[in-house]
Amino acid sequence: MYAVIETGGTQFTVEEGTSLKIPRIDGTAGDKVTLDKVLLIANGDKPIVGTPYLDNASVEAELVTQDKEDKVLIYKYKRRTKYRRTQGHRQDYTEVKITKINAPS
Repeated sequence: MYAVIETGGTQFTVEEGTSLKIPRIDGTAGDKVTLDKVLLIANGDKPIVGTPYLDNASVEAELVTQDKEDKVLIYKYKRRTKYRRTQGHRQDYTEVKITKINAPS
């Protein structure tokens, strides 16, 4: 069984027992989180598709860590004008472990 969820404006395909990095959500390590924006649940060959979300469906997850991604360098350059700019960025993320997928009845 797997599900497609939406969080932070991004869609993720999840299964029970997997861990993934999602855009930062509030909480500390060990907290339980319920993600209720479920777009699709598939069990075998019978997918259930929402319009856009499924009613009474949710995915339960446990927060593992709150951290930042590796640094990404942004470099701007214009020739013959002595114009050079460097900027770094580290995106916040939350690592979660999927514990249960609740399908609508």
